[in-house]
Amino acid sequence: MAKVYLALYKGRKSGRSPKALAMRFADWVIRKATRGIYSHCEIAVALGGGVFECYSASLRDGGVRCKVMRLPESKWDLVELPAADVLTAQLQMIWLMTQGKSYDVLGSLGVVLRVGNRPDKWFCSEWCAHVLGLAEPWRLSPNDLAVKTNP
Repeated sequence: MAKVYLALYKGRKSGRSPKALAMRFADWVIRKATRGIYSHCEIAVALGGGVFECYSASLRDGGVRCKVMRLPESKWDLVELPAADVLTAQLQMIWLMTQGKSYDVLGSLGVVLRVGNRPDKWFCSEWCAHVLGLAEPWRLSPNDLAVKTNP
């Protein structure tokens, strides 16, 4: 059985293009608003050779998506999750129900502002918390998930 991780993004987008600067600013705002070092999270399934199949909701990628990528230690912290077989089944079920759903910008702000969520849209930590079976996932930031999953 492949190992499954909560991948927590602590990196800084490189580059000087307007898009790179906007992404770096958005990451900074999320970190400040949620009082932590993480601005994004993924459920990552190890494929071997330092490559992971990553599931999340991403504003940059347009919503709920899966993509294969490397997660360098300089930009990501990985928390191994228990019960990989059960978690993988849960992950696949939720992925099938939510793939392609839109990103929930207002919901992500709701983590700080405590406004409601939209059941037809998702943000990263909400989606990951739902896979993990945590209560009220729309209230959780990537930094909250880091606390809840670290022993």
